[in-house]
Amino acid sequence: MSFRERVINVVQAVPHGKVVTYGQVALLAGAPRAARHVGFVLRGLDQAQEYPWHRVVNAQGKISTYRVGVGELQRALLEHEGIEFDGEERIDFRKYRWEPGQEWLDAHYAGPVTVAEEQ
Repeated sequence: MSFRERVINVVQAVPHGKVVTYGQVALLAGAPRAARHVGFVLRGLDQAQEYPWHRVVNAQGKISTYRVGVGELQRALLEHEGIEFDGEERIDFRKYRWEPGQEWLDAHYAGPVTVAEEQ
């Protein structure tokens, strides 16, 4: 399975009302140092598909996007799911971070992968 496919599988597993970081997705996808590449994968997703891309935030619990208007959309989608932001525009990971259980890890983690497989 490619890194891209692994990223999509992880993101699709994040439940409604929970978030993960780019680094957490990279780790769960088998490439712990590839957080930036997770962003590249998410940015390249087919918009016709309904992936919960909005549930991925940066390590500070903030929205990170370079596209005009996408940050506002992401925030609206997260707030619609009941996720709250503090006065510094951060999400409280103690309350909203998704931590997959051992059962999910046993069923979905396929071991290390190199991002170079994508190129």
